[in-house]
Amino acid sequence: MQIISNIALISINETFIVQIISFLIFLYIINRVMFKPLRSVMADRENHIKSIQQDIVTADNKLDDLADQIRTQESAVKAEAFAQKASLEESGGRRADEIFAATREEIEAARNKAQKEVDAQIIEAKKYIKEESETLALSVMEKVLNRRLSP
Repeated sequence: MQIISNIALISINETFIVQIISFLIFLYIINRVMFKPLRSVMADRENHIKSIQQDIVTADNKLDDLADQIRTQESAVKAEAFAQKASLEESGGRRADEIFAATREEIEAARNKAQKEVDAQIIEAKKYIKEESETLALSVMEKVLNRRLSP
């Protein structure tokens, strides 16, 4: 039995060269089988994420544009609504004035008619009172004088 005393940790011989060649072959195979597809998938994912981020930015810009358009349309619609409200209020005010004027005219006409009726009744009452007072005066005079007066 031979005792080999070797102080070095690695001895350079044929097995070491075979191990280096097999390790290089292993690196080549693992690079081809695992790392390249993995890098490809990672690059695809990164491109997909960038595409999604770009779509998000585009969608945000569209959303801001639509929000601006909606605000513009809203302010235009509000302005139109206020204009229509003012127009309707003015129209309603004129219509109310017309109705009040017509009502005043009707009230005045009714008052005039009632005044004429009252005046006619007063004239008639005066005639009746005059006739009645003449008759009553005649009757009182007959009683006071105790004789009959001819009318």
